[in-house]
Amino acid sequence: MTESARQALVGLRDPTTMQWYVVPLLAIVFFIYASEVQAARRTGQWNAVIAGATLFMADFVNETINGWIFALSGYSALWLAPGPTAFRTMVGWNIEIMFMFAILGVIYYKTITDDPKARILGLPDRWFWALAYSAVCVVVELFLNRGRLLIWDYAWWNKRPLAVLPIFVFGYLWFFLAAKFAIERPTLRARVMVPAVLFGVAVVLNIVGWGVLGLKY
Repeated sequence: MTESARQALVGLRDPTTMQWYVVPLLAIVFFIYASEVQAARRTGQWNAVIAGATLFMADFVNETINGWIFALSGYSALWLAPGPTAFRTMVGWNIEIMFMFAILGVIYYKTITDDPKARILGLPDRWFWALAYSAVCVVVELFLNRGRLLIWDYAWWNKRPLAVLPIFVFGYLWFFLAAKFAIERPTLRARVMVPAVLFGVAVVLNIVGWGVLGLKY
């Protein structure tokens, strides 16, 4: 096991690490979703909420898979977040990251146009912003890595040019495409099913990992 992986286990799901700044951050997330729910009740348009929930649940799936990789390899996860945090939920996930991903899908939806055929620089609008936001997120990761807040231990998943591509695709792009897929379903029920299925996958994997196999991640 790498030293950074050992550090990521310190304080794992320990409530005594909690800090007061979590409270206003949580209030901000609640305010954003309450505003979107209020608007959806007036208009019947739930896409902002669905995009937000879908992207967050996609990240939940990713973090669960990342934890399984850590537990089964006995070496490291694809990414680790061993730095200071108010609450470390998994070896690569913490409360601050969770708040960010909770609103990122809403940000994506607020950026795209209502017209699915709209284009920017020759690309479909929704693809363009999925690619653009994924690129921005990778740049942020590079800065976090430089600050030793986010650690990569695998040679094929790091800051080298070719190794950044898996981070771009698996770490971010598919989140936005999942949100895009969800809001483009023909019925509200079908749209809601996308985040619901992702949530179900993550929950089952964690029940098996934590409860049945006793994996620690």
